[in-house]
Amino acid sequence: MIELLAPAGSKEALTAAVESGADAVYLAGNMFGARAYADNFDEKGLEEAISFAHSRDVRVHVTVNTIVRDEEMEALARYLRFLYEAGADAALVQDLGAYRLARQAAPDLPLHASTQMTTHNLEGVLLLEEMGFERVVLARELSLEDIRHITAHSRVEIETFVHGALCVCYSGQCLMSSMIGGRSGNRGRCAQPCRLPYTLVDETGMDVLGKDAGTFLLSPKDLKTIELLPELLQSGIASLKIEGRMKRPEYVAIVVDAYRRAIDDIEAGKTPLNAADDEKALAQIFNRDFTTAYLKDRPGRMMMSDLRPNNRGLLVGRVLESDRAAGRVKLKLSGDLAEGDQLDFWVKVGGRATTTVTDLRDEKGRACPAATGGAEVTLSLDAPVKPHDRVFKVFDAHLMEKARGFFRAGAPVRRIPVTAHVRVRLGEPLSISLRDKDGHAAEATTEFVAECAKKRPLDETVVEKQLRRIGTTIFSLGEISFDIESDVMVPISEINEARRRAFALLQEKRMAHGRRAALPAFRYAKASARVKSKSEARIVAATDTLAGVREALQAGADEILFGGDSYHHRAISLRDYEEAARLVHGAGRAIVFNTPRLVLRRDMATQKKLVEGFAHLSPDAVSVHNFGTFFVAREAGLHIHADASFPVTNDWTLAALEELGIRRAVLSPELSLEQAGALAVRAPFPVECIVEGNIELMVSEYCALGSFLGNAASGTCSMPCCKGKKRYALLDRKGMKFPLVFDQACHMHVLNSKRLSMLLHAMEFAPRSISFLRIDGRFMEAAELGKRVRLYKEWSRFSGKLIKEQEKHLKELEGKDVTRGHYFRGVQ
Repeated sequence: MIELLAPAGSKEALTAAVESGADAVYLAGNMFGARAYADNFDEKGLEEAISFAHSRDVRVHVTVNTIVRDEEMEALARYLRFLYEAGADAALVQDLGAYRLARQAAPDLPLHASTQMTTHNLEGVLLLEEMGFERVVLARELSLEDIRHITAHSRVEIETFVHGALCVCYSGQCLMSSMIGGRSGNRGRCAQPCRLPYTLVDETGMDVLGKDAGTFLLSPKDLKTIELLPELLQSGIASLKIEGRMKRPEYVAIVVDAYRRAIDDIEAGKTPLNAADDEKALAQIFNRDFTTAYLKDRPGRMMMSDLRPNNRGLLVGRVLESDRAAGRVKLKLSGDLAEGDQLDFWVKVGGRATTTVTDLRDEKGRACPAATGGAEVTLSLDAPVKPHDRVFKVFDAHLMEKARGFFRAGAPVRRIPVTAHVRVRLGEPLSISLRDKDGHAAEATTEFVAECAKKRPLDETVVEKQLRRIGTTIFSLGEISFDIESDVMVPISEINEARRRAFALLQEKRMAHGRRAALPAFRYAKASARVKSKSEARIVAATDTLAGVREALQAGADEILFGGDSYHHRAISLRDYEEAARLVHGAGRAIVFNTPRLVLRRDMATQKKLVEGFAHLSPDAVSVHNFGTFFVAREAGLHIHADASFPVTNDWTLAALEELGIRRAVLSPELSLEQAGALAVRAPFPVECIVEGNIELMVSEYCALGSFLGNAASGTCSMPCCKGKKRYALLDRKGMKFPLVFDQACHMHVLNSKRLSMLLHAMEFAPRSISFLRIDGRFMEAAELGKRVRLYKEWSRFSGKLIKEQEKHLKELEGKDVTRGHYFRGVQ
C-alpha cells in the first residue's frame, strides 16, 4: 500500500496531517532541518510528536537535511542518537557527513536520501541503495517514465513529491539566496529570491520579452497531481509526498484529506468521489495556479506563475460598478461568496486591493450572508477599483472552518478500531480486556469484587453502554464479547474506572511503540590535523573550449579541467576530450575531464559511452557532480574527484568521500576562508577551492529563454540561445544582471551578477593547506582566462604582506563588479 506523506511544520499541522489521513509525516527539530523558519519541534516536542503519531499508526520521518559545519557535528551526533531512541521512523539527510556520522552514532536509524541530494537518475539511486539508504526522495524534475524506470530497476523505496511549491532550481544545487543575501538554502534559510521580479534582457540591457510575459520569471506554479494518481499508484513509488512545512495547518488538512480520499477510492477500484469539489478546495486553500511539472511533458512557460508569485485564490467574479463615495462595490459573481471570505481585486492600475467581505447584499439591497455564481451582489469596499476588474477569493471562511475541524475538534477524527472482552465471576473483580487492530492488548480490573445482585443483576446491555463511553480517546470500540456470570453485581462507577484505565493503558502501549532502548556509549572524535608538506597552490583552469585549453596552458596553468557543461550550448565530443588530453599531456601538465552537473535518463546512454571512452584517453582524473555520474565513472575504473555540487563543509563528508573512493574534492563555496583552511589541514586528500569566475547560482530544467522566446512547451524549441552571439541575463529590481548560459542538454544556468575574485588574497590559500585554486573560465573569453591564469600563477606565490601600491594594482587588475563570495562573510 502506498504511503501518503504529509508535512508537519507545527503541532497543529501535525494534528491536521494525522487526522486528515496521512500515513506518515515529516517534521524537523530546531536544528538541521531545511525549513529553519517553520515552527519546528524541540526535543520534548519531538518525543510528544512521535508518541502522538505512533499511537495513531502514523510514521514520523525527521528531516536532518541541511549541510552541517564541523563545529555542529558533535551536536548532530547527539541529536541522531536522540532521534533513534525516541523512535523516529527515519531521518532524511542531505550531507554525506551526516550520513556517515549516523552510521556510526546510531547505526540502526533508518536513513532516507533527501531531495536535497539531487538524485535524478537510476545510477544515483543504485549508489545510494548500495550505501544503505532505505529510501530515496527523487528530484522533482523527473518524468513518470523516468520514475517507472527507476522503480523497475532498483530495490530501494522511492519517494516523490505530488503537491505543493516547486523550486525552479534543482533542490540542493541553489546558491542564489546564499550569494545574494547570505542566507543559505542548503542550511534551511532560503530567502526565496526566485519569487522576486526579474526582466529577461540581452547584452545591451534591452527587455527581450516586453509585454509577452510577467516579471516573475523564476517563480513556478504549484505542483498538483491528484489527477495523475492512477498512474502514480501504478508507478512503483513507495511514498507520495506533499510539500508544505511552512504552510498553515488548514492547508495541510485540506490537501491531505483530498489526496487521502482519492487514493482510497482508486485503490478500492472506484472513481474518486467529489473530485470537482476537491479540485476547487485545493485551489482555494493555496495556489499559484497549478502544474504537473515534468511528470508528463516539458511545460516551459506554462509551468511558471510569472504574473504573481504568491497565492492567487479562485476567480469569483468581476466588478460591475464602484461607488467610492458610498464605500460600496457591485460584483457579478462567477463563484460562491459569503461573509467572512477575503477577496483580492486585481486592479488594472495600482496593483491589488484586498478586503474581507462584510455587509453582503443582493441586487435588491437585501442582506444575504452568502451568494452563488451568477448573482449580482454589493459589499463594503473602500478602495479604487474599476468595472471589469477581476475578483479573486483568497480566503474561504467555510473551507477554513472545515479544515480546522481536523485539528481543533477536541475529539479525534480518525480512530483506532478496538475489540473488547468483559469477564466477571462471583467473588472476582470484573476485567476488561482490549485488543486493537495492530495486536496491542491491555487489561484492567475493578477493585470491587463481584457480589450477588440484590436487585438488578449486571447484564450485557448495561456493561456495553459504559464501555462505549470512550469520549475523546483515539479509539473506536467495535465488537464486544461477554462472559458474565448470572446474578452478579458490580457498581457502574467501578466499571467506568476500569474502562478508563484499560483504554489509557492501551494508548500508552501504542504511544510507546517504536521507542528504542538506549544506545551504547558513543565517543565523538574530531579529525586531527595531518602533517602536510608546504607547497605552492596549483592553478586549475576550467574551460569548455579547446581555445581555452591552449590559452590556459600558454599562461602556465598547472592543470586543466576540461568539458562538462558547455556554456556555449554545444555537445563536447570524445574527440574534443581526446584533443584536450593531447594538448595538455603534450605540455607536461595534468588534465581532469569534467562531466555535466545533471544527467537525466535521456542523456545517460550518451554519458556512459563518453565516460567509457575516457578510460582510453588516460586523464589524470574525472570530476563528477552527481551520484549517478560517480557510479558510472567508478564502473569505468577512473580516478574520481568530487566537484562543488557535493557540498563539503565538514570532516565527516571528506571521510565519506574518501570511503567512496574519491581522490580529491572541491570545498563548498559557502565556506569562509578560515573554515576552508580548517578543513584542508585535516583532509585525507588534496582539496580545491574556486577562486575566480561567475559562480553558478542555479541550474534548472526550466529555460526562461526557450520557454518565452523559443516556444519550448510545443516540444520543439526554436533555440533562440543559438541565434547570433547574443548573451542574456536576468535583471533584478536593484539593477543587477545575472548572466544566463544554456548547456548542451538545455539546462539553464544562472550565474552570479558579480565575478568571484580572490586575486587580492591568492597567496592566503597555500599556507592553509589548500592545494588547488580553480579559475572557472567557462564564462570568459579564452584570452581572459589566460590573463587570469597568469595573474594567479604570479600572485598565489607572493609571500609577505601587500603594500598599498600592490593592493591598489591588484584591485585594478581584478576589474570592477567583483565579489569575495563567502570567503570573508560566511553564511547563515
